[in-house]
Amino acid sequence: MNSQHYCLLLCLLFFAQASADIHYHDFVVQATPVKRLCNIHTIITVNGQFPGPTIEVRNGDTLVINVVNRAIYNVTIHWHGVRQMRTAWADGPEFVTQCPIKPGGNYTYRFTIEGQEGTLWWHAHSSWLRATVYGALIIYPKPGSSYPFPKPKREAPIILGEWWNANPIDVVNEATSTGAAPNNSDAYTINGQPGDLYNCSSQDTVIIPVSPGETNLYRIINAAMNNELFFSIAGHPMTVVATDASYTKPFTTPVLMLGPGQTTDILVTMNQPAGRYYIAALAYASAQGVAFDNTTTTAILEYKFAGCSVQPMLPLLPAFNDTFAATAFAAGIRSPTKVKLPDPVDEDLFFTVGIGLLDCQPGKTCGGLNGTRFAASMNNESFVLPSKLSILQAYKSGVPGVFTADFPRAPPVQFDYTGANVPRELWQPVQGTRGLKLKYGSVVQIVLQGTNIVAGENHPIHLHGYDFYILAQGFGNFDPATDKAKFNMVDPPLRNTMAVPVNGWAVIRFKADNPGVWLMHCHMDVHLTWGLAMVLIVEDGVGDLETLEPPPADLPPC
Repeated sequence: MNSQHYCLLLCLLFFAQASADIHYHDFVVQATPVKRLCNIHTIITVNGQFPGPTIEVRNGDTLVINVVNRAIYNVTIHWHGVRQMRTAWADGPEFVTQCPIKPGGNYTYRFTIEGQEGTLWWHAHSSWLRATVYGALIIYPKPGSSYPFPKPKREAPIILGEWWNANPIDVVNEATSTGAAPNNSDAYTINGQPGDLYNCSSQDTVIIPVSPGETNLYRIINAAMNNELFFSIAGHPMTVVATDASYTKPFTTPVLMLGPGQTTDILVTMNQPAGRYYIAALAYASAQGVAFDNTTTTAILEYKFAGCSVQPMLPLLPAFNDTFAATAFAAGIRSPTKVKLPDPVDEDLFFTVGIGLLDCQPGKTCGGLNGTRFAASMNNESFVLPSKLSILQAYKSGVPGVFTADFPRAPPVQFDYTGANVPRELWQPVQGTRGLKLKYGSVVQIVLQGTNIVAGENHPIHLHGYDFYILAQGFGNFDPATDKAKFNMVDPPLRNTMAVPVNGWAVIRFKADNPGVWLMHCHMDVHLTWGLAMVLIVEDGVGDLETLEPPPADLPPC
């Protein structure tokens, strides 16, 4: 490199560093009284806010967030969808990348947003604190850059949530003690409020003001614990422009379907008569015969000068079991331009995902199906979190006995995964803490195959530390002889959470270019509690830029 090129490189590096900001935040996790559904409840919040604070950054910025735990529970915070390049210590899942922050303790998360724009979010990743501990994470383009669509007049996050009148920690603890399914939630929420259709809720219904003719950007986040949700705005078509902080080919739709963990950015033009229009969400419940929260949450899109006495119009939402609507929406999501897929594939993996049952312990009474305990698994392995040390700490320190690296690359037994009569001997998974090692830089392709054990269901699968391309989705059993022809090798969508269709399959691909230990799990927290998870252990590459950073000095002790 000659001196002229060297000076140019230094100037570019200096400009890149000068244009990026460092954002400092304090998150105080604490008990806070709130009134919902006619009663005062004490919930766990961040800074007394529900939902928690919205974080706004630009692509390239660094976040330094000091989390102080003043609650009575252990806590961690996960920055959902952030790539965490070489900073797995800041990812947040309890006992995977860190031990939890104990009551009275604190931990500072430090990471940089690299090459991401759009809407992500943050949430607790310890027990079921995620029910109330969550907020939006908005990533704007770098200075001098802009959206790949006309600048909207206004922007706002719309966070869908799930509410229990009971303490969510008590709900999951009671279910875990008996092996039964947890009680369903009592309401859904939009920006923390249930809306007009619930008791004692109308006066606090969220109102989003608009003016005629403007086009606005709304950032939809599904923060619900255990439900995929249909979403619509009465009288207003929505143009999807991004999902999971990745831009998409714009397409217009009357309804969205978001699995827990997913985000969708939409443009909406205010071209209807001045009035008040309901924004609404209700469950997409794909498991036949399984109880769910069959209620509807609302907010109000209110035109200027409409008058608060005008009765809002409800949108026409799909039926709770409308798999066709969910499938049609997913099929519309595409990358904005032709994609250069990582190739060739080095790791061709096949993971089954689904529900199972465990035998009840001798002398105990269990609340699962036919006196068993509910479980869930990937490749018949039901994941058990460690309790004395995180997997990442054990891996980097060489501590034995915390996990094993023998997760199967394919199901131990092949069967008719989505058939109506799966043999009972296949219903019981094996419990353990198993991971799968990957070489740095390897190209990984995973077939995620749903099963019909207990009940087939749409599973929103989230991979920490990575975005991945969704090459294809389908129903029934994946058949490589015929289904590979269906792969979208041109403009597949890039996501961090994807819905494996009910009694169906999906294929994802990514390059393992981020060293660390990364949790892959169903984002329905009941399924994660039951063990529908595993970890990918990506080894260091060559040199500092391909090596995990050292653990921070304030990493919480176990």
